[in-house]
Amino acid sequence: MLKEFKNFIMTGNVIDLAVAVILAGAVGLVVNGFVSDIMMPIVGHFAGGLDFADMKIVLDEAVVGTDGEVTKPENAIMYGKWVNAIINLITVGFVLFMIVKAYNKTKKKEEPAPEAPKGPTAEELLMEIRDALKK
Repeated sequence: MLKEFKNFIMTGNVIDLAVAVILAGAVGLVVNGFVSDIMMPIVGHFAGGLDFADMKIVLDEAVVGTDGEVTKPENAIMYGKWVNAIINLITVGFVLFMIVKAYNKTKKKEEPAPEAPKGPTAEELLMEIRDALKK
């Protein structure tokens, strides 16, 4: 009976974990869309129309042939995409924090178990044995 109960509990935990992973993925997609489609245009507007995804440090310029074809593409550090990823990470972390905080408020708090009555101390037991031996 106990083994069946443990299996039931373990199955419940695995299902809860699977649901959490699926929800986290869905929330991540929603928040990613929110950041890239809503937040970044607003941030770019206040930054003077700047699109962070286009920010880069060019190490080697592109080489263009006489016919207008690029013979060697530019080599650049695309740090703007990294800035977008950091903003996305912070936003996703904040949203998940708020979800977990709200979930923890809904959980019923467990009351601490009452303390078991204290038994006699070692000294009291030794005095009882001494008194019993004297009789």
